[in-house]
Amino acid sequence: MRVPLLDLTRQHALVKGDIASRVARLFETQQFILGAAVEDFEAAFRDFVGCGHAVGMSSGTDAQLAILMAMQIGPGDAVLTTPYTFFATAGCIHRMWAEPVFVDVEKDSLNLDPDRLLEFLETRCTRGPDGAVLTPRGNRLRAIIPIHLFGTCCRMDEILAIAKRFDLPVIEDAAQAVGAEFRGKDGVKKAGAIGDSAYFSFFPTKNLGGAGDGGIAVCRDEELAARLRLMRNHGMEQRYFHREVGGNFRLDALQAAVIHAKLSHLPEWNAGRRRNAAHYREAFSKRGLGEFVTPPVAPDDGLENSHIYHQYVIRARDRDALMAHLQAGGIGCAIYYPVPLHLQDCFSCLDYKSGDFPVAEAASRESLALPIFPELRGEEIEAVADAIASFYKP
Repeated sequence: MRVPLLDLTRQHALVKGDIASRVARLFETQQFILGAAVEDFEAAFRDFVGCGHAVGMSSGTDAQLAILMAMQIGPGDAVLTTPYTFFATAGCIHRMWAEPVFVDVEKDSLNLDPDRLLEFLETRCTRGPDGAVLTPRGNRLRAIIPIHLFGTCCRMDEILAIAKRFDLPVIEDAAQAVGAEFRGKDGVKKAGAIGDSAYFSFFPTKNLGGAGDGGIAVCRDEELAARLRLMRNHGMEQRYFHREVGGNFRLDALQAAVIHAKLSHLPEWNAGRRRNAAHYREAFSKRGLGEFVTPPVAPDDGLENSHIYHQYVIRARDRDALMAHLQAGGIGCAIYYPVPLHLQDCFSCLDYKSGDFPVAEAASRESLALPIFPELRGEEIEAVADAIASFYKP
């Protein structure tokens, strides 16, 4: 049996009517740049996440970039994140001429390790005359970006406590965690409503995906939200009068209409991903694959949505050979991410080396994503498990 890594046509069949009607209304108004479709979606997404403000952007990458621009991060500054994530996280920091600073991830969640974060700040950083936190390269640390990788939140209580001690704002990278929940000391919050600001991606393969690129930036502070709106529209409030240099980061109204049509379905789709993850665990256990495959771990916090499985990433022995075996049998799979960011050629100027972040480097050698989309059928999950078992137990 052939099993796709992702099949968006199955999802589209469920929402195509609503999408078509929203797009038709948009064509009637001909308001394709910003306008009511974008504003309505921003309000709906703000209410869904439980954040103060939501500003639609042209992509998740541009949403992050706009936040950094709104915070006026630039040369001589630094932003801390992890080396095990999609390139854009560090790429946007570098595009602002700031220093990307990396801290290793946890072995189980592959999210930012708060223990390593504290160790780095206490032992590797210094304080400038004005109290600013300075990196080993002498740049001023301006923010921390924890990545809610693959659909589960970081240990945010600990990260926020560390950030408060060092007076650093927290920007959540929630691009893979729309709808994920976190139980902290202040109660249950959704990803994106925990830190000071956050950004999401609506790339088509995300749990909430558009018909092309799209993203959104969210924040608590009204002044920051105003600056985000300024940044996404060339630094312009009144037409042709530019207070500062921004960019063209506007969320397309067509994308807003498509994503808005899908938003109400997201809880159901995330529940489908959770069911599929549970089915995988049962299938692996039934076949005795525990010594060969480590499934992703969800926090033991009693929350249904503590993991929304944007990707179902296992740790596998002989990963590359297993991947070749699965692909030869028609089973979709992918590697996220084969080279951690600190070892990418474009960041050689940062002078990191192999061995600096051993957990991230091990994950890059061992991780493999399996099909997890909500419309995946039970017999397809069984076929994936059978194919894995035939590799390890021929």
